[in-house]
Formats: sequence, C-alpha cells, structure tokens
Amino acid sequence: MKLLLSLLLPLLAWQPAPSSAPATDPAWVQEVGAKTQPTAKTTFLVTKYGAVADGKTLNTQAIQKAIDAAAKKGGVVTFAPGEYLTGSIFLKKGVTLNIPKGVTLLGSQDLKDYPDMPSRIAGVEMVWPAALINILDQQNVAITGQGTVDGQGKPFWDKYWAMRKEYDAKGLRWIIDYDAKRPRTLLVSNSSNVTLKGITLQRAGFWTVHILYSNHVTADGLVVRNNIGGHGPSTDGIDIDSSSHVLVQNCDIDCNDDNFCLKAGRDWDGLRVNRPTEYVVIRDCVAGAGDGLVTCGSETSGGIRHVLARNLSAKGTKYGIRLKSATNRGGVVEDIIVEDITMDAVRVPIIMTMNWNPAYSYSSLPAGYTEATLPEHWKKMLAKVEPERGTPHFRNVRISNLRATGAKEAISAEGLAASVLENFTLENVTITTETAGKIDFAKGWHIKNLDITAEDQEPVAVQNSTGMTF
Repeated sequence: MKLLLSLLLPLLAWQPAPSSAPATDPAWVQEVGAKTQPTAKTTFLVTKYGAVADGKTLNTQAIQKAIDAAAKKGGVVTFAPGEYLTGSIFLKKGVTLNIPKGVTLLGSQDLKDYPDMPSRIAGVEMVWPAALINILDQQNVAITGQGTVDGQGKPFWDKYWAMRKEYDAKGLRWIIDYDAKRPRTLLVSNSSNVTLKGITLQRAGFWTVHILYSNHVTADGLVVRNNIGGHGPSTDGIDIDSSSHVLVQNCDIDCNDDNFCLKAGRDWDGLRVNRPTEYVVIRDCVAGAGDGLVTCGSETSGGIRHVLARNLSAKGTKYGIRLKSATNRGGVVEDIIVEDITMDAVRVPIIMTMNWNPAYSYSSLPAGYTEATLPEHWKKMLAKVEPERGTPHFRNVRISNLRATGAKEAISAEGLAASVLENFTLENVTITTETAGKIDFAKGWHIKNLDITAEDQEPVAVQNSTGMTF
C-alpha cells in the first residue's frame, strides 16, 4: 500500500514548498580536481633496479630506487607482469607510478616495513605507520594503470580484533582504534595536483585511500575490494580529510566501513587544527558493502562544506546519505547537495545523528591509570571540550531525486535541543521500507514530493520540530 507522508502535527507550519534546485552548479564545481599531471614519458622499469616479481622477495628498496631516479627528471615508474612484495614507498614530484594490468603490488604483512611518521588518524594528529604508497608534501604526481594494490591486511585485522576484546573489557573502546596501528594503503598528504586513476585496491589493513591536508586531487575509476578473505574493521574506501577541491568520479567501492567519507578532525585536536574539508565533488560512483554511501563525519571539528554528490548508487550498503558527529566534536556541516541517487537494500537511506556511537565517541579514563604517564595521543583524546565548542551543527542540506527500495527505515534524523537540523530540503524522494522513521529536533525543512511506502503503514514521526513546509 502506498503511503504518502502526512505529518499532521501542531508544531508544523504549513506553507507552500520552495522552488526546485538551482539549474546550474555552483561556480566552484569547475575548480575541483587536479589541474596538472606529470608529462615526462621516460620509463623506469623497477626490475632494472633489482625488483623481483615473485611475490616473495621484499622489493621496497628497488622500487624506491626507481622512483628516486624518475624524480630527477620526471618519468614513469612501471612494472613487468607479476607480483611485487613491498613495504612503504614514497612518490615524488613529477613522477607517475604506473601499475599495468597483470601487475599486483603486495603489501608487506610485517609492520616494521611501514616506518612510523607524523600523520593524522581518525581526526587526531599522532605518530602512525606510513601507508603502503605515500605521496607526502609533493605536487604534480600520478598513479595510473589497471593493475592491483593488495594490502594483504588480514594480519592487521586479526591484531585489531584481539586488542579490541582486551580494550573493551577495560572500558577503553574509545582508544583502541588509535593503539592498534595498521597501515593505510594509499596516503596523499599535504600535496596538490595529484591524480589517482584506474587501479584496484584490495584488502586494506586500515583505510584504503586517505586524502589528507591536500588540494586539487582527482580519484578517477578506482576500484576498492576490502571484503576478500574476511571483513576488515575500519577499511574505509576513500576518506577526504581536511582537504579541498577534490574530485571523485567513476569509482566502485566495496569495503567494511564508510565508502565515500568526508572528515575534518576530531574533538580537542580537530578543533585545534581547525581545517575544513570543502569544495568536493563525488559523482558517477557505486557502492556495495560498507557502512555509508556518502558519509560526513564523524570527524566534523574543522567543518565540512560545499559538497556535491551526484549520480551515485548503492546496493547492500548499510546506510545511504549519512551525517554523523558527537557532542564533543563541534564543527559545522553545511552546503551539502546530494542528487540523483539510487539505493537497493540499504538499511537506512537518509540518516543523521549528533550523538554517534557513544562508546567510541566519548573518552573517559578508567581507574588504575595515571594521566601524566599516558601516551600523547591518549591525552589528546581525553582533553575536555567545552559544550559551546563541542556542539556540532548540520544545516543547508539538499537531497533530491533519490529512489530507494528494500529499506528497513526510510529516514532517521536526530538533531539536538541545542543544535537543530536546520534548513534541509527533501525533493523527489521515493522510498519503499519496513517503517518510515523519524525526524527529531529539526527546523525549517522544505519537503516536496516525498513518497514513502511503509509496510507498517505509519508516517514519519516528527517531534520537537518547527517551520516544516510542504
């Protein structure tokens, strides 16, 4: 039975619906992505520098020698067919790393092959192992090809779960992700004009592609497959972290956490850095398994703004459009445009919360620990954030032309009494679901052509909300 949304509540002010979305994109959309790419064509074959394609010999030094040679004049580092075992490698200005079809880079399963370095992990600056492939403090770099980068992450997944059991028992859920060091697969940090194109990345030990403190980055045609041989924890697909002018297109992600995720720092440390993620386009992409098709947060401290997500599809993803934060994060999530979305068997197509995962989000030191002797990253996590800085804000979000089938709950939107979900637009949204869901602590929502078919035949429950127009 078709159930049209009918919210006959005294708190709602019934007014004509606003006009439809702007006919043209914001001007900034034309400025995203890499503006330059390496042009030098000289080829540097890693086997000439001692690499062995047997999947067993550790080739870190040989591959790095080829990269260093290519960096002197610019050039393309490439591989003969085969499997190349390696630890962390570091690309340099003017270099293209080409991974052709028939080539697999295998990540070492020994953590000592990933040297510790300063970085930011899950919103906190700390020392962490280098990624398998690193672009650090560089410009005009590319990674291309139809080959595969296999992080071989299962030993790192197993390590995490063993530590997690121990930490949970001690009341330390909030710090386990930071203590269980696991290498990312590809890191772009403090860099510009970077192109990532065509490669397949699989079995990440931790996050797969992390774009951090960078600008003008293009990720085009990447394939992520992290649920091979298990389900790795926190194996995000693409994380855009306090970065700007990023273009993600034609990507296909199947992972075990957020598929396409925007982040901007966590809690006290994220507020200290105070660097936003902004001017991001995600288009023409698909998601399979994972926790969120497009997620903003939970690391929102520096702010997330000016985002366009268009022509995306998800099948079997846990959540669809997801905004999440916590009451010690702070930051503003705003000017988000999501349009032309299809979802099948996505548990909750539209979900928002400012009190996400309390056991993970809120830090408290159990008895028996002396704070003065704690690691530095523990101290950062325990630093208190005053409520006026810790309260997040979600506002100015437009979701249009969304069609979802097979949902459990259509909408779960929960603001706070101190921070309502403000000025949201839902237009041309059609969802078939078990139950319609809820909207709590909202203000100034504009709803047009919202069509929910719910098995329980109940409407969306709206509470503590004002200024809702239809």
